[in-house]
Amino acid sequence: MSARRTFLLGLSALATTLSISPAAVAQDGWPAKTVKLVVPFAAGGTSDILARHLAAQLQISLKQTVIVENKAGAGGVIGADSVAKAPNDGYTLLLGTIATHAINPALSPKMPYDAARDFSPVMLLGSISNVLLVTSSESAKTARELIGKAKAKPGSYAFASAGQGTSQHMSGETLKLLAGIDLLHVPYKGSGPAIQDVIAGQVPMSFETVTVALPHIQAGKVRALAVTSAQRSRALPDVPTLQESGVPGFDVASWQGIFAPAGTPPAIVNRLNSELQKVIAQPETKARMETLGLEYSPNSPKQFAEFQAAEQAKWAKVAKDGNVRLD
Repeated sequence: MSARRTFLLGLSALATTLSISPAAVAQDGWPAKTVKLVVPFAAGGTSDILARHLAAQLQISLKQTVIVENKAGAGGVIGADSVAKAPNDGYTLLLGTIATHAINPALSPKMPYDAARDFSPVMLLGSISNVLLVTSSESAKTARELIGKAKAKPGSYAFASAGQGTSQHMSGETLKLLAGIDLLHVPYKGSGPAIQDVIAGQVPMSFETVTVALPHIQAGKVRALAVTSAQRSRALPDVPTLQESGVPGFDVASWQGIFAPAGTPPAIVNRLNSELQKVIAQPETKARMETLGLEYSPNSPKQFAEFQAAEQAKWAKVAKDGNVRLD
């Protein structure tokens, strides 16, 4: 080989080396330092409990420290925005939800981040169905009967929710649209006060997550008429879906997932997805997720991205058709 050819090949190799991005170099040794998982809600809730369990298991799997940081406020927007603006090196992750990545973007025109553009979906962790509850004195024994009564007296029924923009609120808005009924929304500051007022008969009905509602249903304090998901809930197998109750197309479930900032190297995203699937397959994690009411099916980053896009489109339509906006 001539000296000139050797020299040119050397230049080509050097150019190739220099063209490798810092992110590509960083991913080879990832994780080399502490990974932070941001929970955009207060400590003690479903998202926080799930995040802390996953962080503890990932710490073992990744052989690196994984910490949970709570950044609550504005219905999850503050914490999600902090991750959207974080470096895309795989060291800052978000436990996002239906609120941060589907409902809030549909209801709030002035979001500080773009839920689709500013994140790399990693994995859908699971979904929790809501359940339509009525006070124990309500005469309607099925969701079909309740809808019939609401149609006969428009505006006479109110439903309680855990607050504006929650999946419980949007379950009621979806029922209004798909069943063609007029309901009054009564938002509360959380699930606790909402369900207590249904138990007391102050509000005749509500939508609540199966996790929160189950002990009250079992105690006979409220009655479950239907679940909001397309399939029956494993926790309430004898309770029909709203689709089975005469409302075609009704499919609402609160969900949780892991996101990274947009532009995070695919190798890191895929590694995280793989490690999370291993963690969720562990009996201890399965049991914890069942306790939280989460129903999980394996999924890839691409599948999660497609799911999120469909959820955003769905809630944008509900917001537009129902003229629903956050104050």
